[in-house]
Amino acid sequence: MGKIAWVFPGQGSQYLGMGRSIAEAEPKTKALLDTAGKRLGYDLAELCWQGPEVKLRQTQYTQPALLTVSTMLAQVLRSRGLKPDVVAGHSLGEYSALVACGSLEFEAGVTLVARRGQLMEEAVPDGQGAMAVLLGLDYSQVEAICQQASQGEIVEPANLNCPGQIVISGERRAVQRAMVLGKDRGARRVLELGVSGPFHSSLMRPAARVFVEDLAKIDLQDPEVPLAANVTADYVQDANAIRTVLVQQLYSPVRWEETIRRLLADGVQTFVEVGPGNVLAGLIKRVSREVDIVGFQEMEGLEKVLEMAKGDIVI
Repeated sequence: MGKIAWVFPGQGSQYLGMGRSIAEAEPKTKALLDTAGKRLGYDLAELCWQGPEVKLRQTQYTQPALLTVSTMLAQVLRSRGLKPDVVAGHSLGEYSALVACGSLEFEAGVTLVARRGQLMEEAVPDGQGAMAVLLGLDYSQVEAICQQASQGEIVEPANLNCPGQIVISGERRAVQRAMVLGKDRGARRVLELGVSGPFHSSLMRPAARVFVEDLAKIDLQDPEVPLAANVTADYVQDANAIRTVLVQQLYSPVRWEETIRRLLADGVQTFVEVGPGNVLAGLIKRVSREVDIVGFQEMEGLEKVLEMAKGDIVI
């Protein structure tokens, strides 16, 4: 069956009701929601299950909510004797991966991602930044489009998700110019994303400079299983390296396609998407249709994960 990777989703995968079936079936996991809520100063379970949805979509609330629910799901898998050979996470999901591989303590992680979300929100005034996805173009085409569209402003490739799917990020006017150019250059589809800022662009450097100080207060351990980082599409071996890539991740592209290809080259054959949504499963399928992929976001999906772990089914 090869190696098993647990992969953790990022912002955009959240939905109202996430984590509820897990908490009801596995009461011990509810303690994570309660602990996070005490740390944050609000009822996180209520936010995840009842909303309001507009608040759950705000970066500073989305990030700790997703981290907590993903950690609840990982806890259930571990309670069944499962463990990954390697972990990775998309953007925010990298923090869930850090908790899963024993590098980041959960309570500290909740505080850290809430702070990360706040800094990302504050880095650029509301409405001045944007992100958009370009479908059907390769990296060299998108890079050339960004260079032409910049006109002294910032627009850059931000998420290199899979073949033919690249997200750009930057100042709104520059992003809009790049969207027009993308259509002219043959993009199959161009869509502005409903996010609150130009994430993974150099506009996040001011946030990164402050985030360094927040990271310095957090105790990080060397990972217990290999962690493939967004920034390098390679493994980080120790706590100091993790600090470096977490800061860089704020203003650098998420090299997800390269990360998955690295895992495939190292013998990963099975991917378990641990967390809300199924975005990562779709991206991984675009990289390779030869692997087994299963999602675990609600209690009803547990049996499928357990069967896959036994090698009884192929997805």
